[in-house]
Amino acid sequence: MSKIHFVGGEKGGVGKSVLARLLAQYHIDHQLPFTAFDTDRSHGALLRFYADYSRPIALDEFESADQLMEAALATDQDILVDLAAQTSLPLHRWIEQNDLLNLAGEEQIPVIFWHVLDDGADGIALLAALCERYLDHAAYVAVRNYGRGRDFSAFDASPVRARTQQLGGLVLDLPELHAGTMRKIDHQGISLWAGAHNKDSGLGLMDRQRVKVWLRRVYQQLDQVGPTLFTPASAPVSG
Repeated sequence: MSKIHFVGGEKGGVGKSVLARLLAQYHIDHQLPFTAFDTDRSHGALLRFYADYSRPIALDEFESADQLMEAALATDQDILVDLAAQTSLPLHRWIEQNDLLNLAGEEQIPVIFWHVLDDGADGIALLAALCERYLDHAAYVAVRNYGRGRDFSAFDASPVRARTQQLGGLVLDLPELHAGTMRKIDHQGISLWAGAHNKDSGLGLMDRQRVKVWLRRVYQQLDQVGPTLFTPASAPVSG
């Protein structure tokens, strides 16, 4: 059974693309089937760092956005969609004018919204609006990004967190990776795996170690939710 994952947060600069890259790398490392779509066709992180697994998509063109559902129906896999800033309006228009969530339900394709939060108030309000827009017709994962904030007490004490969990949503943490190390990965244009393991990547031993530790901490959380959120690899056919 395929699943469609929208990785967003609506605000720019909260770390949406970092999470999308992590999810792509997790799927590769765990041999989970997936196709990634990048809505930023000019500077997309998935297109840059995971080009072999990614396609560009234009959410404001229905025929282009339709690729998401077509890919989900073609084979059992996770569809990862990195939502660039300012794509929420065309996304919601495509979902609502096509009654996508009801269609996905009929086709048994869960739709999951990953909402990346910094420690500001805007992200909380945007998550509240998202949950009330789609209610229990979708699933939600709120991600506290410690690379973009330190104090999430306002979110933790808010009715928005309670409402998200009431709808069956999950709350995960994205640990901070040392900013200098992340800049080196970005400047080299390499995958997260290469940043952790490739001695010729331009990253020194300690930078690579920081990436390894960071990935391990993220993967520990994804391992816990993976059986629920991700499409498993197909079992090999015995001869």
